[in-house]
Amino acid sequence: MPAFDKPLSATDCVSCGQCRVYCPTGAISIKTHMDEVWDAISDPDTRVVAQIAPAVRVAVGDAFGLNKGNSVMGKIVAVLHRMGFDEVYDTAFSADLTIMEESKEFLERVGTGENLPLFTSCCPAWVKFLCDQYPEYKDNLSTCRSPQGMFSAVIKEYYRGYEKNQGKKTFVVSIMPCTAKKMEILRPNNFTKGEQDTDVVITTTELIRMIKNSGIEFATLTPEACDMPFGFGSGAGVIFGVTGGVTEAMLRRFADKHDKATMDTVAESGARGDDGIKEFSVTYKGIPLNVCVASGLANARTVMENIKSGKKHYHIVEIMACRRGCIMGGGQPPRAGSRTKVARSEGLYQADNITSIRKADENPLIMSLYDGLLKGKVHELLHVDGY
Repeated sequence: MPAFDKPLSATDCVSCGQCRVYCPTGAISIKTHMDEVWDAISDPDTRVVAQIAPAVRVAVGDAFGLNKGNSVMGKIVAVLHRMGFDEVYDTAFSADLTIMEESKEFLERVGTGENLPLFTSCCPAWVKFLCDQYPEYKDNLSTCRSPQGMFSAVIKEYYRGYEKNQGKKTFVVSIMPCTAKKMEILRPNNFTKGEQDTDVVITTTELIRMIKNSGIEFATLTPEACDMPFGFGSGAGVIFGVTGGVTEAMLRRFADKHDKATMDTVAESGARGDDGIKEFSVTYKGIPLNVCVASGLANARTVMENIKSGKKHYHIVEIMACRRGCIMGGGQPPRAGSRTKVARSEGLYQADNITSIRKADENPLIMSLYDGLLKGKVHELLHVDGY
């Protein structure tokens, strides 16, 4: 039981899953949803669609004897196809959507001077932490849904008409490094037209169990590409999985150029590194912007207390509940030592380096989405109306 015999819902729990990671006896485990996924796959009248978060690709391979931290995204796509998923997508695609919407929102707030600093909203455990313990700052949270929420809303809208769905139900399975994502999909403010967009969340650990249960030889699979029409994201979307990645992706969006020298300059701005709290300043069109990047809720509390007391003044604050970001989320394989932590970070940065498109605003699939399906529906599908 939680302390003082309180029910879990009456505690300050934010569902981050770190208690499960650090429990010395392994007594705390993830509530699994694997059976729901197998049931959906076995239903011929259901189209089962998967989305895979960036951090998952660098945490699966070593469970099957592959090098720690290596991106095995192609093998994950291949194994999901063989397990029966109809379509497989990369959540880096909708991370690009998040960058587009959040950067626009940020510049609007800088222009008006209202509700600053802007707090990122990608991490549901952080969002719950702020809403529960610092409710006076709710209006500072970005109204953007997380990449998970955006993708599920878009794919459900895409298959809403009979011409596309052909009478089949669309069932979205989100594969995440995070236990809090299971909580996020149940929030009414993440629903579209009163309907839940993401049907089930399974963690990286659950995915590994499903692969092993399937009997498929993961290590020997030939990598496959994600499906269309939402087939790829930019490198900026991939680095969402590590602390500072959201901020770096936004700074890339603000950059006029996309050459290697520009990307290297952005990378060296101060967003990268394992420090629990990182502070730096950048200049955008002559405007100095103060940035804070923090990971771990103890560090989040320090940041919030500094803001509350007036000791610190920022324009944008990125916070992830888990130290080092999603690569060390509560749904990842536990007992990860220092070598594994470094390898996972490097794996995401390497995946970014070999991606042809490294800025969200240069992803042609994103641009075509704005010109098509999202017309007149941007707020409805990509934002929340409040916390």
